[in-house]
Amino acid sequence: MVKRNERHLLALLVCLVLGAGLLAAVLGASHLRGPQRAAADGAGDSVDVREVPPGPAEPAPVGPDASTGTVTVDCGRNEERHYNEDNLVVSPGLHGGAHHTHAYVGNLSADARSTDAALAAAATSCRGGDRSTYYWPVLRRTDRPGTRPYERTAGHGNAGEVLTEASVSVEFHGNAASKVVPMPRFLRAVTGDAVALTARSDADVRARWGCSGLPDRSTTQYPRCPEGDRVTRTLAFPSCWNGLDGDSANHRSHLVFPAANGVCPKDTFPVPQLRVRLAYDVAPGTPLAVDSFPEQRHSPRTDHAMFVNAMTDAQMAAVVDCLNEGRTCRT
Repeated sequence: MVKRNERHLLALLVCLVLGAGLLAAVLGASHLRGPQRAAADGAGDSVDVREVPPGPAEPAPVGPDASTGTVTVDCGRNEERHYNEDNLVVSPGLHGGAHHTHAYVGNLSADARSTDAALAAAATSCRGGDRSTYYWPVLRRTDRPGTRPYERTAGHGNAGEVLTEASVSVEFHGNAASKVVPMPRFLRAVTGDAVALTARSDADVRARWGCSGLPDRSTTQYPRCPEGDRVTRTLAFPSCWNGLDGDSANHRSHLVFPAANGVCPKDTFPVPQLRVRLAYDVAPGTPLAVDSFPEQRHSPRTDHAMFVNAMTDAQMAAVVDCLNEGRTCRT
């Protein structure tokens, strides 16, 4: 009987020791914050871009109706330091609803409380007067603490020095199969998947990472670029509109992507395709982390962007004419 009790006591002590070790590990992990946690999350999710095979070429224009023009909208590179944790498209009216910091170009008033009327009346960073809002989650280097106001207030597990964009390209492209029609004013659009790490499929993963010196190669991982190259992010938006709605319950079904050959699904109409390309000056080996929801662990696959079209009808008509006539334009 004594020996049996001794065995029970020994088993109990082993359980207590193992439990204490597990608790210490959990507590230790929970105390990883900011740059340490971000670096741990993203450290293994990178690739040398030189090992990435070249991607598929742009779809070639098909037939006489293809719209082959390009319109570049000069909106600067957020020299105004327009940042917030709002998401006007996905969480309108909810301050801090993004749970991560967004950077903006275009409309200088855009935040969660923006109305269509407010956007139409606001100042803009775009030289040609486009009051649309273009925004995306910031990219941070996690080996340096943030010291600027919008970095110190960042929460939700996002920390580190925000990298300012060395360049921001905002372009509209046509359709490889047909002419495009105007976007409706105040159309909302989303590209990419902010919850890609925990999603059941990669269907909405659209953002691509790369290096400036190898533009034909892209990846959904953080790229390790050769010395002298800029890290790039390319965010292409859907461009087949249902002809009725400026938004939808899931912020996607009213505006979808065309097929690989440019053909839009039945009962949708091709509109100008927005592409936002961001570039950063970072040294090789710099640890990077895109802002994300905490459970998404700064995965590069969660990169995304949003857009609200606030062009006037005349401005949008000029974009459509340029694309449909196959010209190269700049506003």
